[in-house]
Amino acid sequence: MHQTNFIVREPLLDPKQRVIGYELSWQHHGGETPSDAELESLIGFVAEHVNDEDDGWLLRDKILFLDAVPGMLSTDALHQMPPERTVLTLKASDLDDPDTLAAVQGLRAGGVGISVRDGDLLNLRGTIARSASYVEVRFSGADVAAQARTYAALKQASVRMVGRPVTTWADFDACAALGLDAFVGKLHLTPRPGIPVKGMNPAQTIILQLMQMVQNNEDIPKIEGVLKRDPALSYKLLRFINTAGFGAGREIQSLRQAITMLGYAPLYRWLTLLLATASTSGYSPVLMETAVVRGRLSELLGQKILGRGEGENLFVCGMFSLLDRLLGLPMKEVLETIQLPDEVVRALLTRGGMYGPYLALAEACELNSNLVSSLAASLAISPEDVNKMHLQALAWAQNVTA
Repeated sequence: MHQTNFIVREPLLDPKQRVIGYELSWQHHGGETPSDAELESLIGFVAEHVNDEDDGWLLRDKILFLDAVPGMLSTDALHQMPPERTVLTLKASDLDDPDTLAAVQGLRAGGVGISVRDGDLLNLRGTIARSASYVEVRFSGADVAAQARTYAALKQASVRMVGRPVTTWADFDACAALGLDAFVGKLHLTPRPGIPVKGMNPAQTIILQLMQMVQNNEDIPKIEGVLKRDPALSYKLLRFINTAGFGAGREIQSLRQAITMLGYAPLYRWLTLLLATASTSGYSPVLMETAVVRGRLSELLGQKILGRGEGENLFVCGMFSLLDRLLGLPMKEVLETIQLPDEVVRALLTRGGMYGPYLALAEACELNSNLVSSLAASLAISPEDVNKMHLQALAWAQNVTA
């Protein structure tokens, strides 16, 4: 299946806006139901690419929610996944079968999570409470808060509630206040409303100046001089370079040494990430993580054809494509504050030029979009390669945003 179809991901948020995990599924259109074999192949493919033989689970503390059917509860692929990071989603009616119920309880005893959808929430004290670790509650219509209040009244301590779809931050706040545990929606593409900010804050201004200096290959002492004006930024750089192990066991305490050890291209990438997190307007952790994944995925998709030398520009395209939302500024205004290569600007404004199609494909991978297939085909990238790169980008982002 990974050779013909594409993986779609949706983040799950906790009440503090943190990404606790992802729902991964095959892209399907027209109400098609994936077969048992397709669902099983997804678990096998995911296990192969995010559970490394040497490094273990590559998604750090993230949990994966994967659709399941009774026929695959004993699949060998499940044994390749860490049970404490795996949640299988079943229909409540599946639990009516005694054999399925026994298999579910066996998986629960082994540490695998079970999420139940389409269930009678009045039955939370019965079969669901004994078998499930999560129950999915669906919202419909406008008054999400009232529906959440009803669900919250039925809540049991042993079963966590996952609300969906939660599409606005106002609905998110209402559900979080009522005690729901996790949320699925399109919030990863939505800025968190904050105090309106006109222009860049002081930290962002310094970061932009440094990015400009790196682009212009300014001397290290000059870059060091600007860094020293912001103690917090200096501290972050030294912490980053020592955590990342650049000093080969020796602690690096000098900014000049840190810049030399890091090099200009990695420094520029680090500043790109910092620019996004320095926002006080549209910033939310999930939007930031989405930008990092998109940046890395754009880079991986384009490197095969364009070469590694274009990696930094591809990464900047992906990261900066959400910068307008992260900074709370129109994209044209963002681009007026920093000089970027013409091809990067073109990609950001029109999705055209050398980098634009790779950025468009990375964006399409975040949605259940028909565009994924046509964009991948136009770039001669197979579904299998797109899926591998998608999971690689997801794993890479965990180390950057942790």
